[in-house]
Amino acid sequence: MSTLSIAKSELILGGQKSGKSRRAELLARQWLAQSADHRAVLIATAQPWDEEMRQRIARHQADRAVRVPGMRTVEEPLALAEAIQAHSTAQTLVVVDCLTLWLTNLLMPADAAYCEENRPPAPVEPAQKAPLLIAIAQAAGPVVLVGNEIGLGVIPMGREVRAFVDALGRLNQDVAAACQRVTLMAAGLPLTLKETT
Repeated sequence: MSTLSIAKSELILGGQKSGKSRRAELLARQWLAQSADHRAVLIATAQPWDEEMRQRIARHQADRAVRVPGMRTVEEPLALAEAIQAHSTAQTLVVVDCLTLWLTNLLMPADAAYCEENRPPAPVEPAQKAPLLIAIAQAAGPVVLVGNEIGLGVIPMGREVRAFVDALGRLNQDVAAACQRVTLMAAGLPLTLKETT
């Protein structure tokens, strides 16, 4: 296992199954191995709205328990800034997995009735973004945030989907600016996009 340095804050971006969560787990394992006093907390933003998602969440939980047995999981689909503030200590590494689902929960909640003609467009910026950026900056210990890069394909059809892709792109840019390190994952391989001390 290669040793990675742990930044004060790191944003890990990539496509689906690119290795984003595995990198976050590796960082958590290394953090826990450094000291008996170290703790790791995963803030999970997924919500089990259907059977496939329930099975996916259960599979992720079981796999994570094997790969990082010392990491505790907290489920928080909406109040992300508050969850980071509540769980961050100098001895605790906080992993957020993932920003994309968090933004989905805010802008496109699965329990809302959907009607293209009557539903207003998604807000340009969620009100919760500024508190999130503050929570990252003020975290007492390291914070690792996982998110999807979905803006590399064709422009999607549908007003709401385009609004979401735009909002996620802006969120990724703002979180990247707030983080000490930004890593892009592709095929399980990391590419460092930003590294500041």
